[in-house]
Amino acid sequence: MPKAGRGVFAATAINTGEVIETCPVIVLSGKDVLPIKGTLLKNYYFIWHEPRKIATKVALCLGFGSIYNHSYAPNATYKKDLKNERIEFVALRDVKKGEEITVNYNYGNADDKSTLWIKSIKPA
Repeated sequence: MPKAGRGVFAATAINTGEVIETCPVIVLSGKDVLPIKGTLLKNYYFIWHEPRKIATKVALCLGFGSIYNHSYAPNATYKKDLKNERIEFVALRDVKKGEEITVNYNYGNADDKSTLWIKSIKPA
């Protein structure tokens, strides 16, 4: 059972470093970002920009990408491929069949224990 909301569970055992899923994204920019902040979609998008730049774009991740649950002790991480508009989910450790796959929502940084960026978003 998921700890919160929806969740993704391993259908088979997954080895450390193995790609779990590569998901295409739909990139939203400028005028499209603000309206979704007041909707349920605010809980499912990824900030979509280069590090240290002001976020003006977000991405909706297709596949299972937007429903992996958060953990401060995740068994997976994600890597954004801005150029090719996709996100790759990779195992940080061995994952057992049936185990929930979790990621740290803080930009995929497994060691970042700060308050989740998503909690700071205010509705439009």
